Amino acid sequence: MNEGMKQRDHVVIIGSGFGGLFATKALKDAPVDVTVIAKTNHHLFQPLLYQVATGILSEGAIAPPTREILRGQRNAQVRLGEVIDIDIESRTVTSWTPRGTQETPYDSLIVAAGSSASYFGHDHFAEHAPGMKSLDDALELRGRILSAFEFAEIETEADARASWLTFVVVGAGPTGVEMAGQIAELAHRTLRKDYRRIDPQQARVVLLEGAPTVLGTFGEHLAAKATKKLEQLGVEVQLGAVVVDIDEYGIDVKDSDGSTRRIASRTKVWAAGVASSPLAKHLANQAGLQVDRAGRVPVEDDCSLPGFPEVFVIGDMMEAGVPGVAQVAMQSGKHAAKVIAARAAGRDLPEPFKYVDKGSMATISRFAAVASVGRFRFSGFIAWLFWLVIHLLYLIGFKQRVTTLLHWTISFIGRGRAERAITRQQVVARRALNTLTPDQSGRPDRLRFPRR
Repeated sequence: MNEGMKQRDHVVIIGSGFGGLFATKALKDAPVDVTVIAKTNHHLFQPLLYQVATGILSEGAIAPPTREILRGQRNAQVRLGEVIDIDIESRTVTSWTPRGTQETPYDSLIVAAGSSASYFGHDHFAEHAPGMKSLDDALELRGRILSAFEFAEIETEADARASWLTFVVVGAGPTGVEMAGQIAELAHRTLRKDYRRIDPQQARVVLLEGAPTVLGTFGEHLAAKATKKLEQLGVEVQLGAVVVDIDEYGIDVKDSDGSTRRIASRTKVWAAGVASSPLAKHLANQAGLQVDRAGRVPVEDDCSLPGFPEVFVIGDMMEAGVPGVAQVAMQSGKHAAKVIAARAAGRDLPEPFKYVDKGSMATISRFAAVASVGRFRFSGFIAWLFWLVIHLLYLIGFKQRVTTLLHWTISFIGRGRAERAITRQQVVARRALNTLTPDQSGRPDRLRFPRR
């Protein structure tokens, strides 16, 4: 390189989810070099995680390798590692792998580390009621759900068998509604002829929600439609029900009248809330800022960290009066990339970030969904077709779209589910991980962010 030639700016992007990936792709033609640091080797299409958990889709269908997606982008490279420190004064990112720590300098930084399940201060709930934010979560839940039927088949005591056949989903947002509907279809439709000593159609699926309605952001009309369809599927929708404790054998619930009751259940799913990555609080502390109740950090109107215009915080991690949905991550990722590209090229900066709401959708069962798009509200088969097309369009990769369409055909038109294999590791994964000490895992405890 000639002495007078300016070195290209180095952009580091943390995370390979919607925000990180869309930001990376938006920088394809910018005069910068991009390094993506992520703790997984894949991009995860989170809206379909529940279908992995219930045996409809394989993990590969919704998680194409990040390197494969970006292999044609010459200015981008991918590094596997978990970010354990960001120093915004020295402009460095430290990531950890079993091979040791690595420090990466940056000129611009985009932090898109996403979110995790929030247990509202009751972290011990996680052992007995996994959330659904990663492939590991979905595969573990698939193991727990399918093995529950196996254990019920060999159980001789009636009450114990009933607890194996009782499934409780906590939280009636889109994820909870979709999960409850699919567990009901799995039990009442897919598995109904597969067992000899139990009748899977007798399985009990309970959906708990502390608010007075399901799908609170969809409006009363669609909430009523969704509730009616869930009840037709055999799902017990229990509103005004707040979880006060969870253990291996059941869940304690406080109703709106103040009374407490217990539901005996060996399989629980947590879909009640999310919390931003601990990296958000880490950045806020350095910048002298406060995070909100969900752990999100306030940002400027271009998605940058106040006082540090070269650091962008996007998606679920930013507090900007927008919902924590995939579209926000995509749009904020693109916007941050536009600002960085404009600065590198010496162009005028784009207008402030403005989120464009493209609507919300939730599928309840095969051929039934609800959708809210602008002023329009629709449900049933038309909404389900709309949901089908939109999700196929946003899936990344031709192979993933073909595989997904094939599995949907098997599951929705027929009765089968292509992914019903489970392993012992899936069933005991969370308990095994929780027994590891920092020394056993090899990860430096002093740099570990607290679990939420």
